[in-house]
Amino acid sequence: MATLLKAPSFLSPLDQKKAQPGIEGDVIDKESVCINEESDYGVVGMHHVGILCESLERSLDFYQNVLGLKINEARPNDEVPFRGAWLWIGSEMIHLIELPNPDPLTGRPEHGGQDRHTCIAIRDVSKLKAILDKAGIPYTLCPSGRPRIFTRDPDANALEFTQVDA
Repeated sequence: MATLLKAPSFLSPLDQKKAQPGIEGDVIDKESVCINEESDYGVVGMHHVGILCESLERSLDFYQNVLGLKINEARPNDEVPFRGAWLWIGSEMIHLIELPNPDPLTGRPEHGGQDRHTCIAIRDVSKLKAILDKAGIPYTLCPSGRPRIFTRDPDANALEFTQVDA
């Protein structure tokens, strides 16, 4: 089981403050904290997460019509040898990639937190819960009671939604 590392003692007081855990132990500061200057190659954040899907239309229906994500029209899809779409998640993106999905749709853990997953920060877990209920999409709640929901997209990719103060 992974644990959140505490800020190394050799960081400056300002950097130690930036590395302090935020909500639920997450570091919510936009700046990256590196172990030392030698290993600092300029990480500024996550750009996108690639998610495989067998049917781009089916996945777009889920991500746009259920989750309410918007397509990034500025990202070209004709420069690669597969179909895909870029969806905005805050200032980052999900890249849906239409390829044969190598992962089985069955036999996966019911709780997505026990599987590979993408975590999306949201403001209101209860509102998302109502949206998923209305759409008839199954989900599990965080066993610890923290404000988190786990669900799967149409290709069984696990998604975690964690509530943060923004």
